[in-house]
Amino acid sequence: MNNKYKLLVIEDETNIRSFVKTILDTNGYQVLTAGSLRQGMLVYSSHHPDLVLLDLGLPDEDGMSFISKIRRSDSTPIIVLSARTQENDKVTALDAGANDYITKPFGTAELLARVRAALRNRRYEGIQGGEDVNGGYRFKDLEIDYARRLVRVREKEIKLTQTEYNIVALLSQHAGRVLTYASIIQAVWGSSDAGSIKKLQVNMANIRKKLGSRPGEKNYIVNELGVGYRMQDEA
Repeated sequence: MNNKYKLLVIEDETNIRSFVKTILDTNGYQVLTAGSLRQGMLVYSSHHPDLVLLDLGLPDEDGMSFISKIRRSDSTPIIVLSARTQENDKVTALDAGANDYITKPFGTAELLARVRAALRNRRYEGIQGGEDVNGGYRFKDLEIDYARRLVRVREKEIKLTQTEYNIVALLSQHAGRVLTYASIIQAVWGSSDAGSIKKLQVNMANIRKKLGSRPGEKNYIVNELGVGYRMQDEA
């Protein structure tokens, strides 16, 4: 297997850096590494990787600085690998432009799934804002026709309100990526107020009911508690 994707791992802890590099090497990725933010910036500018795995607690500067510097000009996917488990740390990183946030410790399967999702999301963004060549999105029994604003589950049309459709379409165009509550609210309503999160939660409850979501099952939309929502893009 050689998928040709070039990944940069910026992590100061040698054992974690080696662990991540081994996993990615074994799965056919080209892996570059750095142990500090400064070194990471140098490697990034020299090699232009397809994806960055970033620790926030770096010795010379906080990893958040890397996100803000890269996002001034590039949309390269960034997955944060951090021991910081507070919801506000996750929200801050995601709102700053990180594509995903994995809390340490993490397993091999989870890491690889998140990498695949972030790389797919980058590919979506290169095709008219997330639409595939047929102007639609499909995952398991869920099908979205962007041109006709239609949503089907098991080939049966699902009647969504305009707002509900806008939320589903937005999440599907960033499938595999966590979108924070604030970013969804901004994209769908254009502004936020004191009741915005409640409004989003009510719409999401209606969407999940209409899509046939059931407790304990792998559903189309996952709630990352206190952070935001993610549309699944693989079983």
